[in-house]
Amino acid sequence: MNKRSQTTVVLAMSADGKIADHSRQAARFGSAIDQAHLESQVAQADGVLFGTGMLQAYGTTMPVRQPELLAQRRLARKPDQPVQILCSRRGQFRPEWRFFRQAIPRWLLVAEGAEVDESLPFDRIFRYSEPMVWPEILKQLADLGLTKIVILGGAELVGTLLEANCLDYLWLTVCPVLIGGKDAPTPIDGKGLSYLQMPQLELLESQIVGSEIFLHYQVQGNSTQPPP
Repeated sequence: MNKRSQTTVVLAMSADGKIADHSRQAARFGSAIDQAHLESQVAQADGVLFGTGMLQAYGTTMPVRQPELLAQRRLARKPDQPVQILCSRRGQFRPEWRFFRQAIPRWLLVAEGAEVDESLPFDRIFRYSEPMVWPEILKQLADLGLTKIVILGGAELVGTLLEANCLDYLWLTVCPVLIGGKDAPTPIDGKGLSYLQMPQLELLESQIVGSEIFLHYQVQGNSTQPPP
């Protein structure tokens, strides 16, 4: 049986565990150091996976820009940019989003039956029945050369991967702000797991930089591969 892609969630959250406020608009409370950390993780990936909600909030995705990171990718014989993979149920997007003008490879995972504007510049479109069977999808992506995937959110997408037992690693940046509110999203949304189902995490690394805390976890039992 072919191995699936290795997955790493990379998210910044408030000290009370929120990734955005109740309006779910773009969260910009991470520091420049956190942004550099995010770009570094993206630069190590073959693919970057995110949902429509994240794209609605930001209108763009994270490309690799820093010359030293681009040089590292070229040295590893990788293309300058990882594949940016948008996951959507309805396939409804705004053509004016800057995402569609970025110099990046764009793939789309979309539900069967969704109408997709064929003029949008997707290099590949993959259609799947619902609910998406993530182990099979990640095996197909691995077969296409995307062995390491970074997941940028949103919370609902991360939740479906958790429920499918398809999360391997997490990088969480704890930022020195408080948001509060029962409607403000946390890093993982969706149905959630019971006490009997919830996986244990192993802390691989922690670092305090200024007032931010960077936490690197492995989901125990999910990956035999070394952390990215």
